Amino acid sequence: MPPTVDGFEPTAEDVASVHEWFARYDALAAKGDVEGMADMAMFPLNSVTDNAAGNGSARQSSREEFVREMAGVVGDGAEMRSVRTPHFLSKGLVFVITEATVEVDGVTHRLRYGDLLVRRDGAWHFQTMVQGGWGE
Repeated sequence: MPPTVDGFEPTAEDVASVHEWFARYDALAAKGDVEGMADMAMFPLNSVTDNAAGNGSARQSSREEFVREMAGVVGDGAEMRSVRTPHFLSKGLVFVITEATVEVDGVTHRLRYGDLLVRRDGAWHFQTMVQGGWGE
């Protein structure tokens, strides 16, 4: 049985490191630097979603698949504002809930999604992305 991680309390530095990670990732996304974004991931990458009927699905992506898919999604000049709330499971695992608004062509969209970050060799890497509605 693994040692318990119940009661883990992140330090201010732990929380700041997650927010700093997202600031770097968001800057890369805004520039459309999908290779840089991929450098911040742990592959294979898990993606979990559902469809309009509420049927969930999960899949894994290689680095190559991630780069190909994200190339068509990021860097389009959309303005995104995010509030992120990290929920530490342990020193090396954090699930981050993001509440965001994105403005595209004058229309504002609200988003909620989650990312599991894993700390490896002192650096955070995203490993699982969770967002509803992509399963159509």
